[in-house]
Amino acid sequence: MNKAISTTSDPAKIMIDDQYPRWFAVYTRYKREKMVDQRLQEKGIETYLPLQKVTRHYTRKVKHLKIPLLSCYIFTKITSKERVPVLEDQDVVRFVQTGPELIAIPEEQMETLRRIVGEGQEVQVQTSDFLPGDEVEVIGGQLTGLSGTLLEKEGQKFFVVDLDFIDTRLQMKIDPKYLRVVKRRQRA
Repeated sequence: MNKAISTTSDPAKIMIDDQYPRWFAVYTRYKREKMVDQRLQEKGIETYLPLQKVTRHYTRKVKHLKIPLLSCYIFTKITSKERVPVLEDQDVVRFVQTGPELIAIPEEQMETLRRIVGEGQEVQVQTSDFLPGDEVEVIGGQLTGLSGTLLEKEGQKFFVVDLDFIDTRLQMKIDPKYLRVVKRRQRA
């Protein structure tokens, strides 16, 4: 029996389709994310570029900017016929993939990314009985329902959300009153 033929039964590894558009990550040239986003939208291709608001203080002025959350990445929702038009953009380097096939990003992970970007809050964290390594869930605010791991860094607590579709870990400050422990880490 020939084992060289493989079938994909894992729903997380859904590949590009002829009929149904799916989300894929695209790697762009440095600081070209916004331009790629605009050009692909002009071609009628659905895109998502997660932006974060930052404030830069210069000697004589203060600037409020929107910069990409994930440097050199943009997300496209495409079918197989739109793959080539995406690659034709002068600032697109390649699709993010494992092996020869493109792997779709599940809609739930894209929704999680949208919710994280939409939160836009940084709060002063108070002390609590949470311990580093505890698995926690957000129980209030726009991020309600997200799960992650609590870290401690420089005396402050951070909520960590793992986005495994591009091997990215995002850290954000969340008030402990919006968290509940799902599972305590193993104590020595």
